[in-house]
Amino acid sequence: MHCAARQTAPVACAEMFDLGRIQKELREIERDKTSGVTVQLNGSSLQRLTGFVEGPRDTPYENGYFVVDIQLDDQYPFVPPKMRFISKVYHPNVSSANGAICLDILKDQWSPALTLKTALLSLQALLSSPEPDDPQDAVVARQYLTDHATFVRTARMWTENFAHRSQAATEDEKVTKLADMGFSRVDAIAALQSTANDENAALELLLSAA
Repeated sequence: MHCAARQTAPVACAEMFDLGRIQKELREIERDKTSGVTVQLNGSSLQRLTGFVEGPRDTPYENGYFVVDIQLDDQYPFVPPKMRFISKVYHPNVSSANGAICLDILKDQWSPALTLKTALLSLQALLSSPEPDDPQDAVVARQYLTDHATFVRTARMWTENFAHRSQAATEDEKVTKLADMGFSRVDAIAALQSTANDENAALELLLSAA
């Protein structure tokens, strides 16, 4: 089944958002300092989170620090979290335009037994092992299959330009400043990504969209 055609099965009965469950998941992620994935609150709501995924070693994404927007439905964990990359990622299973992700456990293969940590680790594994035969970005997938060397160079360049760890501290300071002005962290990150991390231009973009 192609990624675009996949649909999550409907939930038989509505469930209230399980605060205890998500708090437990966040504590588990916080305790594991070696997994390469972390999650931060985005404001006071536990239904809108920001994830961070370290690029796997021996891949074009090595040394990358990728930001992920996470939205949890009221019926979570009975429906999968909605995730998309905010950091630009050159990958067959990630949209170059909007960060949408083609990953089965975020769609029809989700189970309530899975967690945010599982999902983020699956994103990390996807960076290691692309699935070009079931792409989200057909152009990137075609290059992956027909001109792999160029794909690797481009993916590595995007990682260095848009997700390099050395930029993380400075970028986080800018995000915090914009968040202190009342904008959500996710919107602030997206605005900075769209303006090559120009804080003033990002502020103008956020104000124009308000």
